[in-house]
Amino acid sequence: MIALILGFVLFINNPETNKNENVMKIELVKLPYAVDDLEPVISKQTIELHHGKHLQAYVNNLNNLIPGTKFENADIETIVKESDGGIFNNAGQVLNHNLYFLQFSPLGGGKPSGKLATAIDEAWGSFENFRKEFETAGMGLFGSGWVWLAKDKDGKLSITKEANGGNPVTKELTPLLGFDVWEHAYYLDYQNRRADHLKELWKIVDWNVVESRY
Repeated sequence: MIALILGFVLFINNPETNKNENVMKIELVKLPYAVDDLEPVISKQTIELHHGKHLQAYVNNLNNLIPGTKFENADIETIVKESDGGIFNNAGQVLNHNLYFLQFSPLGGGKPSGKLATAIDEAWGSFENFRKEFETAGMGLFGSGWVWLAKDKDGKLSITKEANGGNPVTKELTPLLGFDVWEHAYYLDYQNRRADHLKELWKIVDWNVVESRY
């Protein structure tokens, strides 16, 4: 018993054991809705796989990559802005998916209001024109990636296309709304019909969340 106690004391006081104790751990974002709440726009199975498997894998990968680097205690946005290679790929997808999953609600849909609505009208003439251009951008992105509504430091809006795990923060822009056009985001529900996927997502956009980012 004494030997066990001494061994435990040595274990907890071993600097090698505790060297990563203060490393910031990236957590899987919690969904603000049940996994079946977004049906039929996004199915329960897609949410379970997309959030519980794909995003969890990015989170796990990032947590394995950052210890011992300058990013081990950095926030996710800083990591995306300053990293490259595997760290950037996984951090970008963590940030992208955090924004993505938190922008939806089973009570979503409709149109934005307030300053965001005004900015959209100024940039595209109407919300309907913005929607068309946003969907066109999503369809025009070859391969895997994201289409984003983003703003600059002056509040001016733009639509950006980002390949793979890219995010507008690398261009000094603030991401407001992002649609995922990786096939794993929609293939179970829409197969190869990316256009249908993009059109349906508007029904679950929580504009209160998007407006708060503006």
